Amino acid sequence: MKVGIPSEIAIGEQRVGATPKTVIRLIKKQGFEVFIQSGAGHHANYSDEAYVTSGATIVDSAKEVYEKSDIILKVQAVTDVEIDMMHKGQVCLSYLAPAQNLDLLQKLADKGINAIAMDAIPRISRAQKMDVLSSMANIAGYRSVIESANYFGRFLNGQITAAGKVEPARVLVIGAGVAGLAAIGTAKSLGAIVSAFDTRMEVKEQIQSMGAKFLTVDIEEDGSTSSGYSKVMSQAFIDAEMALFSKQASEVDIVITTAQIPGRQAPKLWLDYHVDAMKPGSVIVDLAASSGGNCTETKDGEIYTTNNGVTIIGKLSQLPSQASQLYGNNLCHLLDDMGKAEDWKIDMNDDVVKRAMVTYNGNVHWPPEPLPVSPQKVILAADSEKHLASKVDQSKSSSNNTILSLVLIGALLYLLGLYAPKEFMGHFTVFVLSVFIGWQVIWNVSHSLHTPLMAVTNAISGIIIIGGLLLTEHDLTSPMTIIALIAILVAMVNIAGGFFVTNRMLKMFRKG
Repeated sequence: MKVGIPSEIAIGEQRVGATPKTVIRLIKKQGFEVFIQSGAGHHANYSDEAYVTSGATIVDSAKEVYEKSDIILKVQAVTDVEIDMMHKGQVCLSYLAPAQNLDLLQKLADKGINAIAMDAIPRISRAQKMDVLSSMANIAGYRSVIESANYFGRFLNGQITAAGKVEPARVLVIGAGVAGLAAIGTAKSLGAIVSAFDTRMEVKEQIQSMGAKFLTVDIEEDGSTSSGYSKVMSQAFIDAEMALFSKQASEVDIVITTAQIPGRQAPKLWLDYHVDAMKPGSVIVDLAASSGGNCTETKDGEIYTTNNGVTIIGKLSQLPSQASQLYGNNLCHLLDDMGKAEDWKIDMNDDVVKRAMVTYNGNVHWPPEPLPVSPQKVILAADSEKHLASKVDQSKSSSNNTILSLVLIGALLYLLGLYAPKEFMGHFTVFVLSVFIGWQVIWNVSHSLHTPLMAVTNAISGIIIIGGLLLTEHDLTSPMTIIALIAILVAMVNIAGGFFVTNRMLKMFRKG
């Protein structure tokens, strides 16, 4: 099968449907033959030579790409001119915004194009690797902080210098989805004081885990939905939300808004009086500018300064090289799921394909049927009581077993003490009790905590080594010396293993 990547003709679009790295994957791992229009990767800093080195064939025009290819990989939706160059049965993967472009879907269906809307990939666990909205939102969140810092004109982090003290910038992030969390992480890493607001209470821990302050209102109402997006809140909640933002407007230096729902206009969250209350030199970055904006003063595609000195950014650079790589990876993951070149198929029973394939065999498949939600197990009151009684019985049984063990150990020590030397009994009693206590402590520890426990066992092993050295005698054949040497050897192995595991854990948290 043949895959084609034409140049993007939409004004301002710098991304491309495949990069030299994803081309290698398409050819070597997935078995496709790849055709790329000359200059397609120019704006993303990918040369024709790089594509040729990766194994692709360069063609001169988009018409050749569409004529030769079975599958088209694009970023933006095809135009009427491009549809005319396509042929029946061709598969096209791109952004389509199907809810807003029903006329385009009908044109594709009339032409017999099987179109997959990459922005309609369902948000389920299996499809995360294909979720282009999350991939691009991650970049947008990072970029929003970098560009706002540029227009803000001073440090984000606080500093104390010989010339004086610099206060840290205060950043407010509205919406803690993928873009919002990326913005929080970036702003925090640059030293800003970050706070965030979201109507979904489930994201509170995520916000706090990244070091930001979670803002909320006094009204108990949760905006979570099964789709992952927020629902429309009550008027009382909205009024309280606006009052909270009014207070924050005079305090924060940078506001980043990220609230969007596919297929709908962005909710208005930062109103004109919020903008008026902000300090001169403050910055607003509206990541929802393309869908109407969260700020009422946003101008899509523009960056301007208001009369009171607030810079409003309604346009971000795309980071086209990075964005194209992530987008290309998303496309490759979907092609993997569809069987690659060898076992290519369009399985309309697949949960992902069925909902993203917006036109198929001449028909429009939009809107998609809702995803089935796994039913929650309902625990009846009687079952709950039985479960609680069972746990109580288990706890009593465990306690009884512990007491019985102690009684048996005590009896054995008593019997042994009737015949063994006094010095031996002193050491042996300490040994047995140490083993018992250690077993009780370690046995009940969750597996996830065993690795942090290595630090404690290393300390204990160090004490064992010192004790072993003190008991070592010049006579290597002495039983005491042999036991001491064995103890030293085992403790050294434990310490070496502890450092090895700890080093592996630390590597997981190192950058680069």
